[in-house]
Amino acid sequence: MDLRKLKTLIDLVSESNVSELEITEAEGKVRIVKSPPVAPQPVPAPVATAALAPAVIPVAPAAPSSSAEMPAQPVPAAPQGVVLKSPMVGTFYRAASPGAKPFVEIGQVVKVGEAVCIVEAMKILNEIEAEHAGTVTQILAENGQAVEYGQPLFVLE
Repeated sequence: MDLRKLKTLIDLVSESNVSELEITEAEGKVRIVKSPPVAPQPVPAPVATAALAPAVIPVAPAAPSSSAEMPAQPVPAAPQGVVLKSPMVGTFYRAASPGAKPFVEIGQVVKVGEAVCIVEAMKILNEIEAEHAGTVTQILAENGQAVEYGQPLFVLE
């Protein structure tokens, strides 16, 4: 089944009231199941006690923070360039088979439509093609890692 058609079906199911969709074609069978929405966790309501009499509520002083006790964690910078994102949920693979050469490496120039990786979904290996031309500057997913829809995979300049 065409990757664009599959993505369109996933989008239609996610935006509609349909909870499950199954399509059988000559190429194979696709079943899309929407998970039920997660119920928000109840938040305890604040207790109002200041209505009876004006009172001063003491505030505990904040714990002293010193840079020697807790080193500052660097915030990852937003990737510079064009980000290639996963068009589906699945397992990310950099190569066509375990011993094969990866589709792309850092520093490699890719063209529009060139295969950059594989995302396996429902036992189907889907080649993911570059939507933009450029030089690969970052590979953001690990080989064999589960990826989500829209998760950044590569950065191109």
